[in-house]
Amino acid sequence: MTTNTTTDAGTSSKTAGWTEFKPTALLVLADGTVIEGKGLGATGICEAEVCFNTALTGYEEILTDPSYAGQIVTFTFPHIGNVGTNKEDIEDLTPANRAGAVGAIFKADITAPSSYRAADHLDHWLKARGVIALAGVDTRALTVLIREKGMPNAVIAHDPDGKFDIPALKMRAAAWHGLLDLDLAKDVTSGQSSVWTEKPWVWNEGFDEQTAPEFHVVAIDYGIKRNILRLIAGLGAKVTILPASATAEDVLAHKPDGIFLSNGPGDPAATGKYAVPAIKELIKTDIPVFGICLGHQMLALALGGDTKKMHQGHHGANHPVRDDTTGKVEIVSMNHGFAVDAESFPDGVEETHISLFDGSNCGLRVVGRPVFSVQHHPEASPGPQDSHYLFRRFFNLIRESKGMKTLPEREHAA
Repeated sequence: MTTNTTTDAGTSSKTAGWTEFKPTALLVLADGTVIEGKGLGATGICEAEVCFNTALTGYEEILTDPSYAGQIVTFTFPHIGNVGTNKEDIEDLTPANRAGAVGAIFKADITAPSSYRAADHLDHWLKARGVIALAGVDTRALTVLIREKGMPNAVIAHDPDGKFDIPALKMRAAAWHGLLDLDLAKDVTSGQSSVWTEKPWVWNEGFDEQTAPEFHVVAIDYGIKRNILRLIAGLGAKVTILPASATAEDVLAHKPDGIFLSNGPGDPAATGKYAVPAIKELIKTDIPVFGICLGHQMLALALGGDTKKMHQGHHGANHPVRDDTTGKVEIVSMNHGFAVDAESFPDGVEETHISLFDGSNCGLRVVGRPVFSVQHHPEASPGPQDSHYLFRRFFNLIRESKGMKTLPEREHAA
């Protein structure tokens, strides 16, 4: 496109006109909506569910959380990538498997990293992990759409040449089955058992190792995060990690002092087809059991409760939750698209935590038994550390089971 202009001398010359932006990436929703943007990260096409996350920090931890498998994360904070990436902030257990979000949506383009901890540019990091991303998107409008219509199934596509078969992409998005009835834990879990000894990160020092564990915890990995393991190790335990397919016999063969049911992606009812029978056997023992996120949902199923798909889910680091066992309110990290139906709890199972956003269930315990779980992510990473006390609550159950003195739940309690 060119336009004619007149110079000061009155002569006519041809100059370049407005340059039209050519989209190099698309987000195509199942209802046919097409959202254009600048492609970043990996190239290709992928089906997934679109959610939004309201956290202001921690994009690397979010994108590497295995609970986001099968999802595209829309970041409501406009500037993503400013602090780069590094190896310390990855949350999936085996980075080579690239378990986590398959796509990302940004408002602004990625700028050069400006953190002393940065080891890589986010765009290069996204390419290496196979994550497709779009920048230049009105993320506020997309978030409003999700809030009004629910988390849509979609196709995300990136082609540097901007060549897209839009009708084919619309058909592909409409045909995708979504996360309902989908077991994704089998895709992100550990392939074999392993031992974890790394303790939490300390500023300017990095990670230390647990060399003198007092207890032994077996963690069933449905998509476990590293910071969960670090907090367990940091409180004095050797952690043996078993894959999602582990049976009760597999777990008990390790003679654990405590059993942990991890977070993870997908529909809990689908993963529960093989995980719930094992959990049912484990809660019959007197061994303390603690579950988080997907582990919470499948514990509820094992106890006779139900789960349900949420409209927009909970994804962020600013969610208020009330602990009804203490009356305290904490701000927590959330990442889930399914929820436990507290109305389905049988006698002997109590609701312990409630979301103050929508009243949905965020925790349970078995009356008179050392068994409890929460929906939110008390390990944070990213997010506030208000709920770290839940790990101490778990360890106090272990101490009680051994006739030992318990410790204050709150780190700085008298």
